[in-house]
Amino acid sequence: MIPIIHMSADLGTLAPAMDRRGIVELGKDFWLRHKETVTRFWDSIAEFLNSLEVKGSKIYQDGLIADGEMGIRIVEEGVKEGSKNYEIISGLLKRGASLVKTEDLSLVKKEYDSLSKIVRSKSSGGKMISSLRYKLLQGKLLKERDDFIAKRIDETLGDGEVGILFIGAYHDVIPKLPQDIEIREVKKAEKVREYQKLLSNPRRDEGRFKQLTEYLVS
Repeated sequence: MIPIIHMSADLGTLAPAMDRRGIVELGKDFWLRHKETVTRFWDSIAEFLNSLEVKGSKIYQDGLIADGEMGIRIVEEGVKEGSKNYEIISGLLKRGASLVKTEDLSLVKKEYDSLSKIVRSKSSGGKMISSLRYKLLQGKLLKERDDFIAKRIDETLGDGEVGILFIGAYHDVIPKLPQDIEIREVKKAEKVREYQKLLSNPRRDEGRFKQLTEYLVS
């Protein structure tokens, strides 16, 4: 299991607005340092996966609503946009791994639409209202997505097979999986979550933040 830290390239049309928001809230220098950390995080993930034999493995990806030809097109489009996540998956597919539809389109669309309203709000009042609406929806929506992802893995991962799950750090899929599936975390999701929380906290413990940054890129 690989907890995801999204790059701007993963956010599609929301990327410019997210970058602007990051610069306003965190300052340009700090935001650029964060983006460099995310790039180095993905480099470390790529280096680890390149050391493994992945032929026959099944790839499960946060937000992936299709497999087959459509799924491959989604991956290729992500690579063109500069997504390190999808670049890694593309490399795994070329080495003999296969892509598995991981998510339900309607649930992914609900979350995207909610986030879009927050990021694109031009007034502080509108952003606050959109954020409150999203927080009310988030818990239920995340649970529904996790239930669907766990069911997909259970249905498609056979005895003796290896699955590689790329999933947002705030998801909680692991407890929902059958107990006979052995789980290995490439990076600890709780540390990724802690990094993300400190990132947006103006009173962050800089020493701890530095430790987490070093962990992510190691």
